[in-house]
Amino acid sequence: MSPTDFTQKITAALATLDYGQQPIALYEPIRYIMALGGKRIRPLLTLMGAHLFTDKLDPVLRPALATEVFHNFTLLHDDIMDQAPLRRGQPTVHEKWNANVAILSGDVMVVRAYELFLDVPPTLLPTALRKFSQTAAEVCEGQQWDMDFETNEQVTIEQYMDMIRLKTAVLLGFCLELGALLGGASPEDADHLRQFGTDVGIAFQLRDDLLDVYGNAATFGKRVGGDIVSDKKTFLLLTAQAQAKAPQQAVLAQYLGQPTADAAAKVQAITEVYDQLGIRSQTEALINDYFQDALQHLERVDAPAERKALLRQWALELMARES
Repeated sequence: MSPTDFTQKITAALATLDYGQQPIALYEPIRYIMALGGKRIRPLLTLMGAHLFTDKLDPVLRPALATEVFHNFTLLHDDIMDQAPLRRGQPTVHEKWNANVAILSGDVMVVRAYELFLDVPPTLLPTALRKFSQTAAEVCEGQQWDMDFETNEQVTIEQYMDMIRLKTAVLLGFCLELGALLGGASPEDADHLRQFGTDVGIAFQLRDDLLDVYGNAATFGKRVGGDIVSDKKTFLLLTAQAQAKAPQQAVLAQYLGQPTADAAAKVQAITEVYDQLGIRSQTEALINDYFQDALQHLERVDAPAERKALLRQWALELMARES
């Protein structure tokens, strides 16, 4: 099977989900956000994790969908917190309806995600639910840390790395672990897959940070330099602050936390600081460290090489994307 085959299964199964009917104002926003598309990475990883150990993927499908419903719940609530007007090029739920509707629809999505786990075999259900609940809480912890960092001037690189692990990476790791467990993997193999997914997730977020500064505006999918303009604490900025000498410190002090009349000038000035300190190469080296660690965990998984090659290729393609 190819990733396209898995995605087709996921798309067909998502189309059959009934989130509820009445009141319409509660359920229509759920159907709306779930129809906006996306890469469906989380259910894809769940199926690919199971496929390493079994050809019987139908029993894994509904738990895989649970990860996508939960992920979209987090997007719905994140958009409220960020006051984001658009999601995948379309109005966000709180803009199309209102914040109260978005909060309540998101709450129902969590309920529906748990319901989809009821297809897990009884012998595995307690383990699956415990792991899912732990992961869900960690995602929320990561989001809270991210919000805290907006007003905390003393964020360390270690704290930032832990935040992106929680907010972005742990759910990817859980999806692979879940698929492996449902596919009959040993706890050791399931753990290696969880580590693989987590490391890839961290590498991907670091690469997203890097592309925000050094990416091609035509292919990145959002404004290059947006993190700099908004003073967002990323690995690049925190590393620059930790390594800056007096001249760079003066530039950072001139622009960070100050009203920005000329965004382009700010982006150029901060980028020049990054260039002087070699921040790009340091970030690329850390990305490579996480990615290589991920591949080592995949190598240790006791599964057919040709099936592991699918996951390896997926990871390579994910890291090569420009948006």
